[in-house]
Amino acid sequence: MEGEGGRPAVGIVSDDVLQRHRLQEATGRFGLRPGFSGAPERILGYDLLPDASLWLVTLEDEADHPTLFDHLLDHTEAPILFGIDPAPKPGTRDFIRWERRLLRKLEEQLGPLEQTESVQALEALAQTPPPQPAATQLPPWIRPASPGQLAEEVWILGASLGGPAAVKAFLDNLPPGLPVGFVYAQHIDGNFTDVLAKVLGRHAHYRLQRAEEGMGIACGQVTLIPVEREWTLTREGTLTEKTNAWPGPYGPSIDQVLLNFGDHFGPRCHAILFSGMGNDGAVAAPMLRAFGSNIWVQASETCANSAMPEAVSATGCAGFSGSPEALAKALVRTVADGALLKQTSSQDVT
Repeated sequence: MEGEGGRPAVGIVSDDVLQRHRLQEATGRFGLRPGFSGAPERILGYDLLPDASLWLVTLEDEADHPTLFDHLLDHTEAPILFGIDPAPKPGTRDFIRWERRLLRKLEEQLGPLEQTESVQALEALAQTPPPQPAATQLPPWIRPASPGQLAEEVWILGASLGGPAAVKAFLDNLPPGLPVGFVYAQHIDGNFTDVLAKVLGRHAHYRLQRAEEGMGIACGQVTLIPVEREWTLTREGTLTEKTNAWPGPYGPSIDQVLLNFGDHFGPRCHAILFSGMGNDGAVAAPMLRAFGSNIWVQASETCANSAMPEAVSATGCAGFSGSPEALAKALVRTVADGALLKQTSSQDVT
C-alpha cells in the first residue's frame, strides 16, 4: 500500500517494545510510513490486517508464537521479512551497519527507497526560480583564490533526499574567491546529473564540474562525484576512476568519498552533511574527525529529511549545526580565522 505522497507503509510486529521503537525509527528514516506497530498478540486479533506494503517481524523466541507466521500468510499478500536481527544501541557503529543491512533487505522487496524521491525533488527545484543569493563579502585579509588554483583545503558536501536545494542555498550564500575546493557527493540517479549541474550552477559563484580522470580539485569549483563507479585520488592528488562500483546501497558512497579524500588530504579534508535519508557518512565521520577535520551538519529543522545529518551527529563528531545559510557564514568565518592565524604566525616568525 502506498499513500502520503506515494510512500510505502510498513507493518512491524515484535514482542519487544524497544525493538518495535527502533524499527519504526529506522524505517521512518528510509522514507517508509508506519502501517502498524505492535505485539504478536495484537496482530493475531485482526481478521483484516492493516494495509502495508511489507511486514517486518522480529521475535525473541519464535516458538512462543507458533501461529503468527500462518496468520500473516493467510491474511496478506505483502512480503514478510522474518528473523530481522535485533537493533543495537543507536549511534554505535554496530547500529549503523545493522541499519544498512535492513535497508538492503527492504530494497530487495520494495525497490529503491531514496533515489526516486531525490529526482522528483530535483525536478521541482529546476522548475522553481531561485531567490537572489545574499551579498556575502570575502573578508579583506583573505587572499582570493585565482581561477583554477589547486585547492589545499577540501570540503566534502554530502547529501541525499532534499540535498540539492540545501547545497544550492549553501553555495549561493558564499562569496567568490574562497581558497577552498568543494567535492559534492549526492545520492541521485546518474541520468539526472546534467540537470543537477544546471540547477546548482545558477546564481552561484562556484562552477559545478563533473569529475574527470586526471582532474585536480580546484578553488572556485564544485567537483561532482559520479554515481556509477568509485573515484579516488592518485598520490599526486588527481582524480581517478576505479573499476568497481561504490560500496553500499547508493552511489556515490559518502562514507567512501570521505575516506578516499581523507586519506590524501588528512586534516585539510572537511565535511558538511546535508539533508538526506539513511546514515551514509556516519561511519567515516569519526575517522575524519580523528585527523582534526571539521565535521558539520545541516540543522534538522531545515532538512527535507534529517536522518543523515542526525546519524552523523549521533556519533558525537559534529562540531557545528545550522541552516545552509548559517553553514555558509560559518565556513567564511573558519577560513577567515585560519587566514588570520597564518598571518599572525608569519609575523611571529619574522
